[in-house]
Amino acid sequence: MMVKRSMNGESVSILGFGCMRLPTKDGKIDEVQAEKLLDTAYQNGVNYFDTAYFYLSGESESFVGKALSKYDRNSYYIATKLPCWSVKSIEDAERLFNDQLTRLGTDYIDFYLLHSLNKNMWDRMCQLKVLEFCDKLKEQGKIKQFGFSFHDDYEVFESIIKSRKWDFCQLQLNYMDTEEQAGIKGHDLALSLGVPIVVMEPVKGGLLADLPDDISQLLKAQDQNLSIASWAVRWAGSLPGVKVVLSGMSTATQVTDNLNTFKNFEPLSDKQLKVVDRVSKLMNSRVNNACTGCGYCMPCPKGVDIPHNFRIWNNFGIYENKGTTLWQWNNDIEDEKKAKNCVSCGLCEKACPQKIEIRKDLTRLQKQLDGLK
Repeated sequence: MMVKRSMNGESVSILGFGCMRLPTKDGKIDEVQAEKLLDTAYQNGVNYFDTAYFYLSGESESFVGKALSKYDRNSYYIATKLPCWSVKSIEDAERLFNDQLTRLGTDYIDFYLLHSLNKNMWDRMCQLKVLEFCDKLKEQGKIKQFGFSFHDDYEVFESIIKSRKWDFCQLQLNYMDTEEQAGIKGHDLALSLGVPIVVMEPVKGGLLADLPDDISQLLKAQDQNLSIASWAVRWAGSLPGVKVVLSGMSTATQVTDNLNTFKNFEPLSDKQLKVVDRVSKLMNSRVNNACTGCGYCMPCPKGVDIPHNFRIWNNFGIYENKGTTLWQWNNDIEDEKKAKNCVSCGLCEKACPQKIEIRKDLTRLQKQLDGLK
């Protein structure tokens, strides 16, 4: 049966259904197929459903509310998020929240988050007294538990989580990103403060479900019956501070695989953790250069986004995922910011603390990424 964990007295399924990547058809949610996925998950013990105001072009909340309405409202939990970047006043926060209640077709939200906090967003929410507004909603019973999702450095996370008593927090965390954003230090801090953690991106947007063949064989050698993706979600679920592991499921195969992983869930053994650690180190060793994304090389006088170019190139070195890399190269970086615009002035190399031969690497990466088919 599906494992449940206590989260401030609520019994939540360790597997949470992330409703950002539901199946689509002609640019809209394929409601027939998506509802089947939610039904399968619910009927197999999943009771935590995570959405947000802008997911799937603003359609996710309404769909989730409608799809779950046939079930007893007390039998599942809805998590959704206040889009902080759209809040310029308390009136905005109130309007957005009431709109979310209407979309979801509910009188209350079980888990409400400030969405995607970083330092600037956090400062603005404090200045506008949005936290006090959410506290009042909680007093009125319109919010049951109040938390935040996070995208910034550890130091910012530390200041936010220590600023008040939070009911929970949501962190991006997977075995390849333990030093990114809040990272494993953020997990450990939240655990020490008694703040429950919901993990997002445990499979790194799908990258950890499709590893290079030689890396996959290391995991398959441990158990041929376990999917590659299951190692990633089990790693996240094995962390002691984690209550829910979100998975953005878009196919029946993904739902079935996750249900198999989290039914009668067992944390990774010490031996298995060592295997995952080995996989992580091997993959990280495949970066094309030592760029850390620190940004000391910026700004480039010709507008080249050097860290962004290197991030795409290094991810390709690690994951060898041609399809994802090609999409990023064609869609995720503007043409005027690509490596080809470098004029070899050398200013970036003088500023680089890693002493990277940036000009040579920009030439190499442009040629390699342009050659992807």
